[in-house]
Amino acid sequence: MKKSLFSFAFFFLFIISQSCLLGQGYIFTDVVRNQATPVKNQASSGTCWSYATAAFLESELLRTGKGEVDLSEMFAVNINYINRMNDNYLRNGKGNLGQGSLAHMFTNIIEEHGIVPQEAYNGIEYDSKLNNHKELNKFVNAISGVAVEMKQRSPEYYKLVKSLMDTYLGPLPKTFSYKGKAYTPKSFAQFLGLNMSDYVEITSLSHIPFYKASVIEVPDNWDFARFYNVPLDEFMGIINNALMTGYTVAWDGDVSEKGFSHANGVAINPVIENPTGEFIKEIYKFEKTFPEVNVTQEVRQKEYESFSTTDDHLMLLTGMVKDQNGTLYYITKNSWGTERNKFGGYLNMSESFVRAKSISVMVHKNSIPKDIRQKLGI
Repeated sequence: MKKSLFSFAFFFLFIISQSCLLGQGYIFTDVVRNQATPVKNQASSGTCWSYATAAFLESELLRTGKGEVDLSEMFAVNINYINRMNDNYLRNGKGNLGQGSLAHMFTNIIEEHGIVPQEAYNGIEYDSKLNNHKELNKFVNAISGVAVEMKQRSPEYYKLVKSLMDTYLGPLPKTFSYKGKAYTPKSFAQFLGLNMSDYVEITSLSHIPFYKASVIEVPDNWDFARFYNVPLDEFMGIINNALMTGYTVAWDGDVSEKGFSHANGVAINPVIENPTGEFIKEIYKFEKTFPEVNVTQEVRQKEYESFSTTDDHLMLLTGMVKDQNGTLYYITKNSWGTERNKFGGYLNMSESFVRAKSISVMVHKNSIPKDIRQKLGI
């Protein structure tokens, strides 16, 4: 009972906090909210792809009645490091050895290797309470570089790679106990009951064919996966339909813009009518609303091809709100912990911002409107 009262009180305070951003003039009214697990903290690691996709699947488990499950992000990260080292070697050192990846890499790992709960694998074997992959990633690059230079992956190379992952992240569990039952990673994935083939990635780019699956050129798509491509209005329709029918959406996009302010709990795409320093400074105080850009397919494509829209970060869209002007925003669960803003780690991204700055989304295929599904053949 105490836990229930605490949860209700936390939820009530969260709703209050969402109604006004720092008292600075953004007043939001709910359109729809969907279930999500608590905000986590990727800390000093470029593993947002794992946190966002885990959050997405955790919401799927809530939606399907499995209850709250805390999935291990670092289980997937461990395997992902090894996968990208293999890819880099076969590309003669021209692969992507950074930490970034995309949502399908998480679901692909579950399909091939399974998954474990956080309590079975927290992925921190070094002297830190939170993730810090700076040193680990340097060793990933160093070991990979030697293999490329030597033009071979010796038995010792494979031992070094395993030892590196075991040292920093810990050995992957072969078996573990969860709520009194024994599992392997694969049997735990089966217990969760989610079918990874139900999840698809969607983009909207005019230089590749619409209604077909094509490779998108962002660096984090280092395994050259194919994304279904739809016109921008249908892309937004997919997001809206998913959220309005009880699903969440894993979002990948650009958070490098001045209009993205996690600290203020808002992301906007304002019209810069007067490009003076004072006017721009006024906008980014976030003390009042400003008109936003009308983002067409052409506007979006221009920003993508000029590299203004970049592949920076993955988060989870959990619902929608409207501000006092009727502007639509997407409730967004970040993975930067709960202490970096006053909204428990959430922010609201405007419709204009999402239209312009999205790279792709992952959704359950059943959340896609039927007419669009038919065009895509899924």
